Amino acid sequence: MERRKNREHLKNLVLAAIFGAMVYVLTAFLKVPTHQGYIHIGDGIIFLAAAILPLPYAAAAGATGAGLSDYLSGYPMWVVPTMIIKALTVLLFTSKRNNIINQRNIIALIPSAALCCGGYYIVSALLYGSFVTALADVPTNLLQSAASGALFIFLGLSLDKASFKKRFMPLRSK
Repeated sequence: MERRKNREHLKNLVLAAIFGAMVYVLTAFLKVPTHQGYIHIGDGIIFLAAAILPLPYAAAAGATGAGLSDYLSGYPMWVVPTMIIKALTVLLFTSKRNNIINQRNIIALIPSAALCCGGYYIVSALLYGSFVTALADVPTNLLQSAASGALFIFLGLSLDKASFKKRFMPLRSK
C-alpha cells in the first residue's frame, strides 16, 4: 500500500513539474506585449493541470510556472499576486471526473476569467495608484482568458479522446 502511495505521489509530482514547465514556456515565450505587461495562453495549461492533477499538485504547477515567468520576464512585482491568482484558479476546476472536459470544467472558465480580470485589476490599481488606469487591462485579461479557455478545451478534448485520464490517472478513492 505504501509503495503504491509513493508511486502515485511521484507520478503526480512529475506531472506537476511538466505542467509547470509548460505553463512557463507558454507564458514567457508565447506572449503578446501590452501597455502594462503581456497576454499569453499559459492559463490553458493551468486549467488542464487542474482538471487532471489533485489540487495541491495543480496549484503548485500553475503558481510556479506563472510566477517564474513573471520573474524571469522582468515583472518581479507581479510574482506574488500571480502565484496567488493562479493557485486560486485551480480551485474552480475538478480532477475528480473521468473526463477532462466536463460540465463543471467548462463552467469554471467563466469564474476563472472573473478571477483573472478582477485579481489583476485590483493588483494593478494598487501598484499603479489608479483604479481608472487599471481598467485598461481588463480587455486584455478577458482576451487572455478566452484564448486560454480555447486551448484548454482543444487539449482537453484531445486527451479525452485518447482516454488519458483512464489510462494514466485512475480516479482516487475519497
